[in-house]
Amino acid sequence: MSFDPPADAEARRAVAPVICYPNDTLPQPDLALYARARADAIKTGEIVVPPRDAACFTLPAGHFFRITSVEGPQVGDLNLWNAQDLSERFYSGKTRALHGTHLTTGQRMWSSFPALRPMATIVADTLDWYGKDAFGGSVHDVIGTRCDPYAGNLLSGGQYHYCCHSNLTRALADYTGLSLAEAEPHVHDVLNVFMCTGFTRNTGQYFMKASPVRPGDYLEAFAEIDLLGALSACPGGDCGAQHSSDTASCHPLRIELFAPPAEALAGWSSPAPNGYDRSHGA
Repeated sequence: MSFDPPADAEARRAVAPVICYPNDTLPQPDLALYARARADAIKTGEIVVPPRDAACFTLPAGHFFRITSVEGPQVGDLNLWNAQDLSERFYSGKTRALHGTHLTTGQRMWSSFPALRPMATIVADTLDWYGKDAFGGSVHDVIGTRCDPYAGNLLSGGQYHYCCHSNLTRALADYTGLSLAEAEPHVHDVLNVFMCTGFTRNTGQYFMKASPVRPGDYLEAFAEIDLLGALSACPGGDCGAQHSSDTASCHPLRIELFAPPAEALAGWSSPAPNGYDRSHGA
């Protein structure tokens, strides 16, 4: 059923938008402090994530992690948790509401309720030059949920096991000793690292296009709290055609960990959980 537009339809459409979450009062990261700390940091570890698979890493608050494209264009799906409490995890929806659909230098990955605090701050992004293209696409999105076997089964009836959701589930189970059934509920909506995405203007559908990432490009972040992370090297490769595929050209991703000298972060402290009293009006 469709309806004729009212006489004032154009006037209704012309109402100016209002930003839902004005973010000028957000606590701002001290990027200059982080840069000084990073300059003297030493590398403490490296993990290579194989194509169509995932791997976990842990990182203390005040350290840095870098995700780098190696060998060929490749996107990755990133989950973050509080290393001591898996119930506190990356909240992509609130991060999107606070910063927009795509993240870059100076923006943060926020955690779930009730903590709602910065988990990580992006300190370097070699793809920040990309901006927004003519299609409305940009890089490092917080709008896609992760490719998963349930949507795949719904749309095609298949049983594909190497999508990002399954990769992250296996990696978390292996790393923590949880069973697959125990680990799966902790896997959550991701930061799509290096992925180039947007919404079509005519239908509002989520789209992807071949990522501009090339070997040597990286995204680097500062750990605001103790982190457990998991990164999946998406089976879609650069996601220029499809995102759950055994035929797409896929490549590994590298995770590097860096520790700054303790004195380099003088005056910095890990953010406390959100100050709301949780009384909810009762």
